[in-house]
Formats: sequence, C-alpha cells, structure tokens
Amino acid sequence: MRLVSWFGGFLVVAALLVGVLSAVQLRSASGHSLNASRQPVAALFGVHDPAPDPPHKILPPIPSPVPVAPAESAPAPAPPARPAIVVNSTQQALINQDRARNGLPALTWSSCLNNIARGQSAYLASPNVAFQHYNGVQQDLGCHLGAQVGENIGWWSLGVDDSQLNTMFMNSAEHRANILGPYRYVATAWAVRSDGRGYIAVEFG
Repeated sequence: MRLVSWFGGFLVVAALLVGVLSAVQLRSASGHSLNASRQPVAALFGVHDPAPDPPHKILPPIPSPVPVAPAESAPAPAPPARPAIVVNSTQQALINQDRARNGLPALTWSSCLNNIARGQSAYLASPNVAFQHYNGVQQDLGCHLGAQVGENIGWWSLGVDDSQLNTMFMNSAEHRANILGPYRYVATAWAVRSDGRGYIAVEFG
C-alpha cells in the first residue's frame, strides 16, 4: 500500500516537471519569434546614412507624398487656384509641350528661378570652369516655391539651340524626370562662351 502511494506521488511530480519544461520551451519559442519580427523593420524602412550626392549628378525629384483621403464623407476643399501660366523662353515652351503630352500641367515662369538660371549658365560659360552642377538647387530652395527643386544643365557647341537641348534632356532619364516632375515653376537661361559654345541652366521649383 505504501509503495502504491509513493508511486502515485512520483507520477504527480513527474507531470508537474513536464508541464514546467513545456512552459519554458513555449516562452522561449515565443520570445524568439518576437525578436525575429523586429529585425525586418530596419530593412523595410531602409535605415541607413545616405552618402551625399556627388556634385556632378543631377538631383532626381523626390516622389510627392500620396494624399490621404479624409475619413469623413465631406467634399474635399478645392485646391488653390494656379496662377496664370507665364512663358518667357523657348525652352520653357518646349518643356510645357513635353508635360502636356504626358498629361501634366504647365509650369509658369519664376523670376526668382530666372535669376538663378542666369547666374548658373553665366558661371558655366566662364573660362576654365568645369561642366558640373554647383549650388543651383540650393539657391532654388531660397525662392520658397516648394520643398522640391531641380536643375538641368547642358551645353551645345554651336551656341543656343533650344530644340536640340530639349531633345537631349528628354532622352536622358534623370533630365526627363525633372521635366516631368511635380513642379509648378521653371526658368531657363542661356549663356554663350567666347568660343561660341552655349550653356543652358533650367531651374525647377
């Protein structure tokens, strides 16, 4: 009789021990899955320290954020009226034709951007100046026309040729992205170097 009760007690202790081990394994397994689920967050959002773009690269436009529809069924407020489109250069007219062909609104002229374009093209046409982007886009931000700006530059050995440069810009993915970018304003300027080479700067805002 004593043997039976001792054996029964042993079974109860063994059952409790198996239950504790199972709980420890379950907690360990669930803890592991939580740690694993945190890892992809950094990869998903691409957390890193981006290196600054080299100065000779065109700064591609940043995609516009997708507007969030209001939760209520009230009609959305009407967007502010766009200013009348002002065209002051042949290159701007060609850019607006490109945008119209792609279902995009025309860009209006900005005198602030024009001052920057004239300064950039004149500097590029100066003797012994390397052909590259300088501080045009930083100056464009100073016009306060929006958070996104861009710049296209080019040169043509036979002087001013808007049609040729527009074709070259549209055949280049990065320059085309600026022409068809989410901008509202543009200005362009040519400067001709002493040897007859024409330099153009196109500023977007």
